[in-house]
Amino acid sequence: MTANGSTTTSTTTQRKTTATQRSESARIREGLTKVRNGSVSYARETAERSVNVPVGAALIVADRVTEVVEPFTARETAERELKSLRTRVERELNKLERRGASARRKARTRVRQSRNRAERQLKQRQRKVQTTVKQRRARAENGIKRAQTAVQERVSTLV
Repeated sequence: MTANGSTTTSTTTQRKTTATQRSESARIREGLTKVRNGSVSYARETAERSVNVPVGAALIVADRVTEVVEPFTARETAERELKSLRTRVERELNKLERRGASARRKARTRVRQSRNRAERQLKQRQRKVQTTVKQRRARAENGIKRAQTAVQERVSTLV
């Protein structure tokens, strides 16, 4: 060691570098371990999930079947359930009947309106044609009368 402390400084620097290298290699080993453990845990979770999904689905189906069958295990509850079902079915039928009747009424109204509109347009066209025919017949008759009068006048002037 020197008086200016250069040996001490280089020894301290050397120790820091060695410590840094050790900590970096420790970090690398730790990272590899995490990666290995992570992929193993991912594979384990995937396998568990592929088993848990069908088991859960089977349990849900079993619960629903129990819910459906349970009311029919005792006579009182079965009668109550049947009455409830009848009431619901009647209610749905009434809804369907009302909806059907309303749709038929609306369709009938639309058809009637279309028919009335077509009849109205037909009558208007018929009147228009009749008016046009009358006007042209009147013009033609007037033209014939004028021509007849003109011819009679010429004949009378000639005779």
